[in-house]
Amino acid sequence: MSKVYVIHENSEWTLHLTKRLEELGVPYEEWHLDEGTVDLSVAPPEGIFYSRMSASSHTRDHRFAAELTGQVLAWLEAHGRTVLNGTSALKLEVSKVLQYLELNKYGVKTPKTIAAVGKQNIINAAEKFAGQSFITKHNRAGKGLGVQLFHSVEALKAYVEGPTFEEPVDGITLIQEYILSPESYITRCEFVGGNFVYAVKVDTSEGFELCPADACQIGDLFCPVGEEVEEKPKFQVIEGFDDEILTKYKEVLANNSIQIAGIEFIRNAEGEIYTYDINTNTNYNSDAEEKAGKFGMLEAALYLKKTLEENYTNVNA
Repeated sequence: MSKVYVIHENSEWTLHLTKRLEELGVPYEEWHLDEGTVDLSVAPPEGIFYSRMSASSHTRDHRFAAELTGQVLAWLEAHGRTVLNGTSALKLEVSKVLQYLELNKYGVKTPKTIAAVGKQNIINAAEKFAGQSFITKHNRAGKGLGVQLFHSVEALKAYVEGPTFEEPVDGITLIQEYILSPESYITRCEFVGGNFVYAVKVDTSEGFELCPADACQIGDLFCPVGEEVEEKPKFQVIEGFDDEILTKYKEVLANNSIQIAGIEFIRNAEGEIYTYDINTNTNYNSDAEEKAGKFGMLEAALYLKKTLEENYTNVNA
């Protein structure tokens, strides 16, 4: 029987989706690709395939999960299988450089960024931000990997040449202008099936310690710890959010064959939007969703169900 195949390497992030699939009676199977084999002489099973491979998989001792997934997705696509968040999505998931190039292509503003390999080149790149605060981050990121805020080249040099320097898994460090927001929050826009679902406001006054998954960090944006503020939810779904940036985001996703994603941005003091992350392995915050009555994983499961039924009319879901 045809089914939905969920490709991933982190069961904790997948549990909420499989629970929804079970509620909807959708047949599914998990492919946990931390390791495995691909027999090129054999055709893949019938069904639709949804990739939730993460750029941070190597931090969970799944060093080559993304690389293996890339080969599996290419194998599936070569046999004409329906793949959601396929090879194009994975390429962007594991490279901030490619994300920014695609965003810029469709008129989306991103922070000034220089990619560098080699410690001296990192320092040289930072000199182009003289007089400005800047951050470093990993090109293949997630979980805030390598994110540090610097106010001088001298401070960066001490970090790069010191014992706490984090070597990126792909060797590429990004040096990026620091976007100072008058309010300590970022906005994350969620899309399912290429359509906007909701936007969530994420309080960053205490740094970037949590992501929408309830148990992991939020993207890769660094915000310094602010002054003490009254107790408030870290994640809040924004009612009635609407901005022209959504049209551009939809165009970026459509032209990169990305069906499910979260895109994050920050506004500067002038209100300009700077987009800094496309997350194709998106997660959702349960408390914020419960209060708003909107559920990202349910939308994703419904989309998978619809796609399966459209491709296989004999599905007994």
